[in-house]
Amino acid sequence: MLNWLVEEQTIAPHIPVIDKSGRRDGIFARADFRYDKDADVYTCPSGKCLTTTGTLVNDGTTLLYRGSTLDCGKCHIKARCCPNSLARKIPRSSYEGARDIARSLSYTPAVDQSRRERKKAEILFAHLKRILRLVRLRLRGPLGARTEFLLAASAQNLRKLARLLPAPAAT
Repeated sequence: MLNWLVEEQTIAPHIPVIDKSGRRDGIFARADFRYDKDADVYTCPSGKCLTTTGTLVNDGTTLLYRGSTLDCGKCHIKARCCPNSLARKIPRSSYEGARDIARSLSYTPAVDQSRRERKKAEILFAHLKRILRLVRLRLRGPLGARTEFLLAASAQNLRKLARLLPAPAAT
């Protein structure tokens, strides 16, 4: 989806990127390796290159970058890089370029503004689901769905309007 937004639609994605490549066990994470787009290689913290054969794995969406067993075998930081294997292996999604763009935008003021605005709309949808019990649509077809949603949104707006009106004076 990110690739479709960035590459095909040229839209700046203001959505968070889920990244599970971080490690907490003292082993180097993927972020510790530097990717060179022009040479299409990763560089490890000790300066060695991890290359790919170009063969796609995992349903044709991932490239595997591997270090040389000769380089990794005699490396002084092997215990922090690849303690349980002969050489380091890093998977890279074919959509990682779009993910990088989304990550670079994630801490900008424009993204913060988008999140604040999106939160306002999402609260209204949550209210429709929870309070007005619009968990599923009961009318059939797109026209029925539109009608039911417009009725629920009108009820929500009437509730808001009722709160804006002053309370009647007690006599």
